[in-house]
Amino acid sequence: MKQYLIIGLLFCISCGSKIEKDQIPLLNGYWEIKEVIFKDGTKKEYSVNTTIDFIKIDSLVGYRKKVNPKFNGTYETSNDAEPLKIRIANDSIFMSYNKDLNAWEELILSLSNKSFSVINHQGITYKYERFEPININQ
Repeated sequence: MKQYLIIGLLFCISCGSKIEKDQIPLLNGYWEIKEVIFKDGTKKEYSVNTTIDFIKIDSLVGYRKKVNPKFNGTYETSNDAEPLKIRIANDSIFMSYNKDLNAWEELILSLSNKSFSVINHQGITYKYERFEPININQ
């Protein structure tokens, strides 16, 4: 029963989605998580992040990886990345992942040059803002 409720919620949200295919390149770049909204409505805010997400998409295929920003404007990273595909269905756009026998999707709720948000199958919403590096060498 819970699964049907979540599927119904995702369907209703996806019907209101106004993300266009030509907006997908806006996902490219460095993103910092700002807020998580849980299914029960509780929120967790992030004021400082030690890691940020780097997303690279080309022709609806790409990857997402965690990076650590440095004070000199560079990033430290590992070679570990999550392969990512963009899936478009019923006027909705999904970020689809498949790694180490795990597969999951996130529905893109909003997307602009400065922010984006997604919701997963558990009903958890993640809000991101474009990361602005701090360079103390300036």
